[in-house]
Amino acid sequence: MVQTLDEDGALDPWRRRARRPRRQMPLWQELPLLLVVAFCLAVLIRTFLLQAFFIPSGSMEDTLLVGDRVLVNKVVYDVRDPVRGEVVVFRGTDRWAPQVAEGPEPGFAGKLSRTVGDLVGVSRPGEKDFIKRVIGLPGDRVKCCDAEGRVLVNGTPLDESSYVLRDSPLDIPPNPRECRSRRFDEVVVPPGQIFVMGDHRMVSQDARCQGPVPIENVVGRAFTVVWPSSRWSALSVPATFDDVADPPAASTGAPPPVRPTPDGDLVLFAPTAVALAVLARSGRWRWAGQRRLVP
Repeated sequence: MVQTLDEDGALDPWRRRARRPRRQMPLWQELPLLLVVAFCLAVLIRTFLLQAFFIPSGSMEDTLLVGDRVLVNKVVYDVRDPVRGEVVVFRGTDRWAPQVAEGPEPGFAGKLSRTVGDLVGVSRPGEKDFIKRVIGLPGDRVKCCDAEGRVLVNGTPLDESSYVLRDSPLDIPPNPRECRSRRFDEVVVPPGQIFVMGDHRMVSQDARCQGPVPIENVVGRAFTVVWPSSRWSALSVPATFDDVADPPAASTGAPPPVRPTPDGDLVLFAPTAVALAVLARSGRWRWAGQRRLVP
């Protein structure tokens, strides 16, 4: 590169000014800006991509324990239908009794922390937010029990021993208003709805007595336990549902369901990866702008 020298042999002043590094923002100004950007990004992710949910009750023990936090994929059911065996978070209908009791009215600090926690997705669930396992899809015939006390879906008995460790007793007569009994009459899942049950059948209040749930009420799929760290695990679909046959198309009142593909759930991570790539690229540009070569 040709450099312009003045009469004394030094670099031309215009060249020196052009090579002078730009003034950087002080840390006390940059840190609040970064916090605001991080908060806005957390709100966007919570609103459109994923959210952390707190487990308030024992209805899913021992798959999920009280105090666990799970990550919920909020976009996966925009591109496909729920699948039997998946754990989902949903808003209960009017028939579903609230599972979180109302506590005392919080003060200003409590309201502020609750609002911020809800914005970033780390607050406690609302009284109408539930988490259960999908047992039946639209058109499925679900009942209990066969001779061995197993739930049947479209005539296929489910081996639920891998996730149901506390089942309801068989000697209690069925009651459509409570879920204490293991036995319940056959239910044909209406179109556009799912039949859900908790893994702790002795305490879970679910579709056995509160009815199926509209798919439009499903917030998303819980796919992993993220807290506490000692319980990190994926919430996979048990193999027992692999042998369940789909109901006749005429009974579902809808076209054949869209099943997940091996890369179906990547719809969650694609936009996140793009966002991280853009941020990383921006960071590289900024770092490159700060570097200065010694002549």
